[in-house]
Amino acid sequence: MREYTSAPAVTIADDATLTEAVFRNARRDPQHVLLRRKEGDRFVPITQAQFADAVTATARGLVARDVAPGARVGILSRTRYEWTVLDYAIWAAGAVTVPIYETSSPDQIEWILADAGVDLLVVEDAELAARVAEVRERVPALRDVLVIDAAPGSDTAVRADGAARTDGGAGALAVLAEAGASVDEERLAAARATQNADSLATIIYTSGTTARPKGCEITHRALLFIAADVVAMLPSMFAVESSTLLFLPLAHVFARMLQVGVVQGAFELSYSPDSRTLVADLALTRPTFLLAVPRVFEKVFAGARTKAHGEGRGRIFDAAERTAVAYSEALDHGGPGLPLKLRHRVFDTLVYRKLRAALGGRAQIAVSGGAPLSPRLGHFYRGIGFIVLEGYGLTETSAPATANRPGAIRMGTVGQPLPGVTVRIADDGEVLIRGPLLFRGYRNNETATKEALDSEGFLHTGDLGQLDDDGYLRIVGRKKELLVTAGGKNVAPAPLEHVIASNPLVSQAMLVGDGRPYIAALVTLEPDAFTRWRDQTGRPATADLASLVDDPDLRAEVQGSVDAANRTVSRAESVRRFVILPDDFTVEGGELTPSLKVRRSLVLERYADAVESLYPAGGRG
Repeated sequence: MREYTSAPAVTIADDATLTEAVFRNARRDPQHVLLRRKEGDRFVPITQAQFADAVTATARGLVARDVAPGARVGILSRTRYEWTVLDYAIWAAGAVTVPIYETSSPDQIEWILADAGVDLLVVEDAELAARVAEVRERVPALRDVLVIDAAPGSDTAVRADGAARTDGGAGALAVLAEAGASVDEERLAAARATQNADSLATIIYTSGTTARPKGCEITHRALLFIAADVVAMLPSMFAVESSTLLFLPLAHVFARMLQVGVVQGAFELSYSPDSRTLVADLALTRPTFLLAVPRVFEKVFAGARTKAHGEGRGRIFDAAERTAVAYSEALDHGGPGLPLKLRHRVFDTLVYRKLRAALGGRAQIAVSGGAPLSPRLGHFYRGIGFIVLEGYGLTETSAPATANRPGAIRMGTVGQPLPGVTVRIADDGEVLIRGPLLFRGYRNNETATKEALDSEGFLHTGDLGQLDDDGYLRIVGRKKELLVTAGGKNVAPAPLEHVIASNPLVSQAMLVGDGRPYIAALVTLEPDAFTRWRDQTGRPATADLASLVDDPDLRAEVQGSVDAANRTVSRAESVRRFVILPDDFTVEGGELTPSLKVRRSLVLERYADAVESLYPAGGRG
């Protein structure tokens, strides 16, 4: 057993709540721009005073609609300004926020509404309202459903019996503001006064890769602690003039942590609700730092590489990539020599500046979480002048429990514990975490809570890890995902999968082999990258991926990545065979969770024939 603790940097007062910062900021600097909401192709500034007024008006409306302290209010919407207003208004009314991914199916929505006991639900648009209406009669506790984007004359709410009700075509915030006009300041203050640091702030449901999503109950203290800790740990990122663009779903704890940190520190936050406009939104807002999952960085790199090769500049890009990686690696070993510096300077003009421009032009740092980032990709970005700080956390830890810091990056690790957090490696290799950032338990699931939180206050994460002497943590896989071959070899799939997926042509790689004679892989391709490969190699323009999955040249491209992965492990752990699937994994198709994790059990079931084809000599050992 190994353990490492970082000294505390912040203390959360027992009477502290998340809404205090909203009104404190408005008093201190009312005209400071805190948020920017997107309207059409422009971003409209929202001052701290305007935000506080919106929160107050919306909170009064919730109180007027009989949302009592402790009641659960759901938000089913993409990331946008109104999401943040609603979140803080719910807290100001003494209630609890229950976020739901806008990609959720009716069945998932029904489960969350019923399990959390949601009293009132706010959805983004009529399409989501219709999805809720499908399950409305099976969730009798839900009294109201309001719509944020309600066109004039449209239905903006759903009655308790499931039928549509019209509120004059006004959006949810306007409806709540009008209802709240009758609620005086004393009544709202009384609702706020019911809260303290240990009051429940939100119930965030896990993505559910293996079973029903579990509702993580997170307190005001946990969110305040994690936000203050991250800001204290990254002072160069969270400076006075710092700004960021939020495009991750606010239903995810990672984005929620950033939202709280921005409000606590009075930094500037813009919203990008639509991933299709992300590049344009980055150019318009020019953030100083970013928060993203590895998939974003992988797609930026893959897109740039594929485009360069398609335009005949592939050799230049590949040389620039090698130089960036070498430059970053040299920073960890005494610094680059003069020849490398000169090559780096040339490629900065030819390639790197354009890549930084695609990320907004001003940002030089980002925090990555949600999944591991390959060390080579981390070196590549640092080599082009854009540092990606990898961290590690779960919904149960209210976001990152560990993180790398500028000037103290160790590639291949997820950094050291945040101040005030303890990380322990159990005898079986499981990562355990303790600190004020932990959730208080799973909603309506005492058995799962007892399994996750032990008598010493440690969270059993289910992840396998290694801890360096100075506290740097390496995640090597999931306990439940560990593959045990017929020969008894234990194989953690994640490291191999990441190497294979580092190929810009590859979208996902999922290893199989539990109880089988050897390890094999299911591989999916990036649709755009495949199209470019097809066109560049002279295949018929009408050929789809399904008709080319056995193409020798295409398989050779993937085999190169498989070979690279195999060089990192012993033969017993190596990938012996692979199959290219005809379709990519998607959130809409159900193979990926909203946080872009592969639902392995579903993939194994859906592609059972493909798995069997990888073991022609007989299936199990």
